[in-house]
Amino acid sequence: MTQVNRCVKLSLIVSNIFFAIVGGAIIALALLLQLLTRLNGASLEGRGSALILLYVVGTITMVVAAVGAYGAHRQSRVALIVFLVCMVIGTLMMLRVGIPLAAVRPEVEGLMSRRFGELLPLDEADEKTKEIADGVQEMMQCCGVFSYDDWRQNIPDSCLCDEAARLEGKCQVVNYNLMMLQMRKSVFRQPCFPLIVHYVLLAFDIVMGIAFVLALLALLGLTLSSILIHQLRAGRRPAVMLVPAIFKPAPPKYQELQNAPVY
Repeated sequence: MTQVNRCVKLSLIVSNIFFAIVGGAIIALALLLQLLTRLNGASLEGRGSALILLYVVGTITMVVAAVGAYGAHRQSRVALIVFLVCMVIGTLMMLRVGIPLAAVRPEVEGLMSRRFGELLPLDEADEKTKEIADGVQEMMQCCGVFSYDDWRQNIPDSCLCDEAARLEGKCQVVNYNLMMLQMRKSVFRQPCFPLIVHYVLLAFDIVMGIAFVLALLALLGLTLSSILIHQLRAGRRPAVMLVPAIFKPAPPKYQELQNAPVY
């Protein structure tokens, strides 16, 4: 077997083990998100594609890591070349995902603010929007998009505090008029928009983190596998046979004769 640099070989094996761990973590994250979605009673509609993408990325990552580790351990040029091609494609794909997300992240809050502002006032929104708003308010214990005033005089029951929330200081008392009567309600103090933005930016950070970590691992794997392939190729070059000369050059048949001087 061709001798290669042991340090490079072990580095590639260790990096692929870590690569496989990252792939397993992506699959575990997809399982966790699916479990939380079911526990909250939410529908998988609209999230199924994202979960499937996480499963696919995690599985491909683990398979490619296994190919790279096998190629390094067995010093297989075919496996290493396949791994190298996957690393080139993976690096380009991860950078294609991570760089645009990093560029658009500072603008996310402003875009969401303008989009949500188009839904106001909430009491005049369509029934689907009201249903979503009620679900978000109950789950996050918040009221309105930017404040409870987004509902004007028609604050829904999903904004109302229970005794536990009042004891935790999450509530405020608001006054409103109903049929010429002064009414009071205890509603959640926190608006929903900051909480929604927080979770959206957190999702951006998770996806960017996964993309850039995988890109760095792919670059590392690309470099190490290229070195191993070069060493294997150099070690298998055909030896140059030194053939001894059978025919030796004969001395010239004629030699120039010079007359000796006569004294």
